[in-house]
Amino acid sequence: MAEYGPMQLVISAVVGEVPQVEECVRAAKESFCYLGQVAKQLKRLSLPWHRISNSIEGRVASDMVAASRAVGDGDLTPMAAVAGAIADAVADFLLARGMSRVVVSNGGDVAVRLAVDCSVQVGIGININRTRYGNLPTLVLDSSRPRWGVASSGLGGRSMTKGIASIVTVVSDTAARADAAATAVANATYVEDPEIKRVRAEALDPNTDIPGQLVTLKVGRISNEKIGSALRRGKARAYDLIEEGVISGALIVVKDRLEAIGTLFRLEETQELH
Repeated sequence: MAEYGPMQLVISAVVGEVPQVEECVRAAKESFCYLGQVAKQLKRLSLPWHRISNSIEGRVASDMVAASRAVGDGDLTPMAAVAGAIADAVADFLLARGMSRVVVSNGGDVAVRLAVDCSVQVGIGININRTRYGNLPTLVLDSSRPRWGVASSGLGGRSMTKGIASIVTVVSDTAARADAAATAVANATYVEDPEIKRVRAEALDPNTDIPGQLVTLKVGRISNEKIGSALRRGKARAYDLIEEGVISGALIVVKDRLEAIGTLFRLEETQELH
């Protein structure tokens, strides 16, 4: 485990089924170098991606810019991908050192690297009515793809959102892309209602990368129609990103309604929109 400021890494790596503790410790030390690279360029990385030149330094910072560019929302900054990009860099460091299965979680944004005949099951921690949906959703990621990324955004998370989704979880080929895409899909669940309270981002965080933009503070009692509208907006953005090859699937929860996009999430029941 490595923790400093916003970085909270939990690292797991095995060769066969043998845990590689020393390699995980080495990777944890490496992660502080990655964080330092981002910190040195924080001002530039807090600009919208389209205002950043190609002279950005370091693999992690470059991956952050590339991920936000791939998602394409004009107000998205590379900081939307920072947790995922650091998780990717640590996972790739371990993969290059011969690991057969690597899982790196940076505050819940997860990079997975798998050799042949390996798989990882990822649980999605969401607050829903279990009597309505049965067991909580899970992801099973297998070695049909060597690289996976899973990231979440929404109300109550570490970052701010413009939408009203309780959580949006996205799957992609890298955690950086998943991180940026989860932000975009969560933002897309925006609807207007007197029961939804919004404030400017800097009121919650003076150092935010999106000053002047309204973010959601609280969602009160809203109608099923508004919940449905928010879900439809989020689904539309997720489908766009799937068609563009940016993500493989998404899970969106608004209040107590849940929608899965794509076939990766295992659910016992999904709620149809009316």
